[in-house]
Amino acid sequence: MSEKKLIMVVDDDPDLVESVSMRLVNDGFRVAKAYDGEEAWERIREEKPQMLILDVMMPRKNGYVLCDEIKKNDQFKDITVVLLTAVADAVTSTNYTHRDGITNLADDFIPKPIDMDKLMDIVKDNLEYCS
Repeated sequence: MSEKKLIMVVDDDPDLVESVSMRLVNDGFRVAKAYDGEEAWERIREEKPQMLILDVMMPRKNGYVLCDEIKKNDQFKDITVVLLTAVADAVTSTNYTHRDGITNLADDFIPKPIDMDKLMDIVKDNLEYCS
């Protein structure tokens, strides 16, 4: 990797954000952090990361809604979004299911508890073709 890619980790669990962030930094990435969807959207506008690792169930704005906003915005639609959640078949108030998140919005998906090796494979596979 010539220039370190910026990955934003978004989750309302600070311990998860820290553990994922440490692994990403150790694997050569730059990391930005946010703890809910509203904060993430503000930081995305400021920093334009190449990837989001985005929790689904969060306060203020859930991950499905944020993902939808990103993918429908011409300025940010190329950001790779990896959804993560502890709820296997969650249906949110916006009626997006995991299947919808994968096929219609997100670029990839990983369940909680997170297998860090699998997450890193997903990150590297998805960023391989990013400019």
